[in-house]
Amino acid sequence: MKLNIAFLIILLGLTSGKEEKPQARPNILFCIADDASFPYMGAYGCSWVKTPAFDKVASSGVLFTNAYTPNAKCAPSRACILTGRNSWQLEEAGNHVGNFPKKFTSYVEELKDHGYFVGYTGKSWEPGNPGTINGKRRELTGRAYNQVKKEKPTRWISATDYSTNFDHFLNDVPDGRPWCFWYGGREPHRRYEFGSGIKKGGKTLDMIDEVPGFWPDNDTVRTDMLDYAFEVEYFDSQLLQILNKLEETGQLENTVVVVTSDNGMPFPRCKAQEYEMSNHMPFAIMWPDGIKNPGRVSDEYVSFIDISPTFLEVAGVSESERGMQKITGRSLLPILKDNKLSQGGENFVLIGRERHDFGRPNNQGYPIRGIIEDEMLYLYNFKTELWPAGNPETGYLDCDGSPTKTFILNERRENGQSKYWQLAFGKRQQEELYNLKEDPYCLDNLCNVVDFEQVKEKLKNKLFEQLKNQEDPRMFGNGDVFDNYPFQSDKFWNFYEKYMNGDRSVNTGWVNVTDFEIK
Repeated sequence: MKLNIAFLIILLGLTSGKEEKPQARPNILFCIADDASFPYMGAYGCSWVKTPAFDKVASSGVLFTNAYTPNAKCAPSRACILTGRNSWQLEEAGNHVGNFPKKFTSYVEELKDHGYFVGYTGKSWEPGNPGTINGKRRELTGRAYNQVKKEKPTRWISATDYSTNFDHFLNDVPDGRPWCFWYGGREPHRRYEFGSGIKKGGKTLDMIDEVPGFWPDNDTVRTDMLDYAFEVEYFDSQLLQILNKLEETGQLENTVVVVTSDNGMPFPRCKAQEYEMSNHMPFAIMWPDGIKNPGRVSDEYVSFIDISPTFLEVAGVSESERGMQKITGRSLLPILKDNKLSQGGENFVLIGRERHDFGRPNNQGYPIRGIIEDEMLYLYNFKTELWPAGNPETGYLDCDGSPTKTFILNERRENGQSKYWQLAFGKRQQEELYNLKEDPYCLDNLCNVVDFEQVKEKLKNKLFEQLKNQEDPRMFGNGDVFDNYPFQSDKFWNFYEKYMNGDRSVNTGWVNVTDFEIK
């Protein structure tokens, strides 16, 4: 396999203060938690979630303070990572629980074609159907290494022994061959063992310095948050073992390590929505042989669509050599080299969503598009007549069941109204605007404030211009195509109508029975 000359030049430029000699193509380790929100990592100053592995990556590399997923749900978020394209550019893969089109190649498949040995453990691209190539199930993140199991600290934490499976992967890598590995932890995805953060994690309710303003501050919610923290720490503990293994084998120096999460925490108004706590992700990159002046913090706005082109560039795979659909994202290598990415003042990210879980009439999603620039978040809700978290009578299926969700639902049932219910589940106006610096929980919609009219129009115009350039179907009157794409299984089709007619054959085990509103 020929090594790209431009790649050699980049490496020589990055290794300031080191012996300037040609370097082997770097290994790539991508580590992704399942449902972990910014800023709940130690490196961001959070004291009640202990993450020494994430903190090590941050202190030995670059810590990003403004990294965002374009779509805050598992499958579409991961599709953006794998392809370098926004979810509205991915056809069926822009939905949740759908099918992955053959036309979109993942960066892992591309690296395999260019000589990398590839594999993964834990959660890959899912839930959904990756499809087949030549009659074989596609391996979007490489060969699976999930055979080794271990005793679980709680009932719901995965039994997959991530770190030991990684050891087996390393043993299989042919001598002298670069590798690419995907560590997909299933934590802190629900369910949680209630009280595990206190009973098994040694935490106390008063450790939490602040409860987000869109939840009530009580013992139930705080306990739920500590259970979440316990699972984040489990993900991090497995990451630490993986990093230690790389150090022991002398491979850490020339390994690009990226650590992040796919979407926000599985609580009301976070995961599956498009607010700050939904899309803002923890994100750090370490590469001892490649990062100039490690220990830096970058405030640049970066998107998950930037991950794929970064990996391809450091691997020496030029754009002309790729067999992928055109990538929308941009490589982060300039940040690793010079701590600067944006050109001409263009420093923003786009976010949005289409259909996530089933549960609305006629298989509808809840379409949103948004832009974040200069610490302002602008959102455009296309169908305000719909329920943003799913229909009440089918359990608000876009929001995982939890003690926090149950408390909010019961409060409204008992009192007839609830500001927390309205924030999490109520219908919304078409436009929303938030000052993230002053209002990180997105509680004060500024769209109707005269002083912010120009800001709103500027962001809206830029958003729609970018979406048109990216050929978003919503911009051309064809947005409902997303509602017509099939689910991975026919049994999910027309779920709302089936449920309302008494059919209970489809498992909705990610929500509680009491989440379903009785009319």
